[in-house]
Amino acid sequence: MNVYIETFGCTFNQADSQIMAGLLHENGVKLVNNPQEADAIIINTCYVKHPTEQKVINRIQSLQVKFPDKKLLITGCMVEIDPDKIRKTAPNAGWISPHQITSTVQAVKSILKGENVKLTGSNNSIKTGLPKIRSNPFIHIIQICEGCNGVCSYCCTRFARGKLQSYPSELIYSEAIESINDGCAEIQLTAQDTAAYGKETGESLSSLINKITNVEGDFRVRIGMMHPKSMMNDADNIINSFMNQKVYKSIHIPIQSGNDNVLADMNRGHTVEDFKEIITKFRQSIPDISIATDVIVGYPTENNEAFNDTLKLISELKPDFLHISKYHHRPGTLASQLDEIEHKNMKERSKKLNNLKIEIALQNNKKMMNTIQKVLITGKGSKGGYIGRTNTYKTIVIEDAPLGSFVNVKIFDAKSTYLKGKII
Repeated sequence: MNVYIETFGCTFNQADSQIMAGLLHENGVKLVNNPQEADAIIINTCYVKHPTEQKVINRIQSLQVKFPDKKLLITGCMVEIDPDKIRKTAPNAGWISPHQITSTVQAVKSILKGENVKLTGSNNSIKTGLPKIRSNPFIHIIQICEGCNGVCSYCCTRFARGKLQSYPSELIYSEAIESINDGCAEIQLTAQDTAAYGKETGESLSSLINKITNVEGDFRVRIGMMHPKSMMNDADNIINSFMNQKVYKSIHIPIQSGNDNVLADMNRGHTVEDFKEIITKFRQSIPDISIATDVIVGYPTENNEAFNDTLKLISELKPDFLHISKYHHRPGTLASQLDEIEHKNMKERSKKLNNLKIEIALQNNKKMMNTIQKVLITGKGSKGGYIGRTNTYKTIVIEDAPLGSFVNVKIFDAKSTYLKGKII
């Protein structure tokens, strides 16, 4: 039996696919890199943004046209968020929801028998410690919790992932040890909101980071996205844990808007001042920390004044990474009951913010010119060379280096999205 898996979306979803691959491999299934060689095709979907939804649907339709005799299994967030769309797009496909991935082997066997399997709904199964087939042998992803405590008015992902469920720290610690012993040089802690870890169990993200950084070996820990609201009561402890040399000096903390009225309409649970206070604390303790943030342009209640507030905040913040999304209604959300703003205005705002993003990123990266950085080499570049990460998680391209190793690199060129360097 041959199975091909294709993944859309975030690091958490990539980890889901790695678990599905691990379970299939353990049960004697051959994983192939080409859908043409497969008996069954798994599409692990993402549904967080409208453009991604379109990519997913187009891909499902394309595969059905190219390989009409192949059995198809749809997994990921789309299953819980928009089952009607799956029925229309792929009426003969099987489904399993994100909380049912431990049933992957059973589901694949069922669809190969011609059964139209549909496994949905949530459960309390723990994903930590399940077998994984890594997409990169040097990077190990650990899901520390699933779901969130948020009620953001624009977000449909929470309908698929459910309420917060934190996984036991001992299991996470054991998985970290196993991955380092297996030769991994980077551990990525991922969740819908890593800062929410332990809110319902009495544990915390900071204590988890401290636990993992006690593992012996030379490796780096990458902390995934943190909601400002979840950080507010533990910011000092999180900052202290980030000061460990094994933790990448980089935080991903979405603001979504620079205007308090829009943030309130979004049900974000924090203000601009709350956000700025967290960033200021991090920069005071770790001056070279890189900041990644997210902005939604064109939320239904965003007027020109609110958008200008966002521009001012980004100009002041000068983030190293800025992820910009143009607002689109998502199924079942409160915001989808509002009227969308004119798409021409949305496009103009997005372009203006993107130009600012590029300008700031280039300025920030140029400051690193002629500096010497300790870099972890994590992969080969698609256009040649090797890709590494600086201690602040910035992408650096070098000519040649051993994969999975740490090297000292002098930076000689800076672009807005990456650096170029030479081993010294």
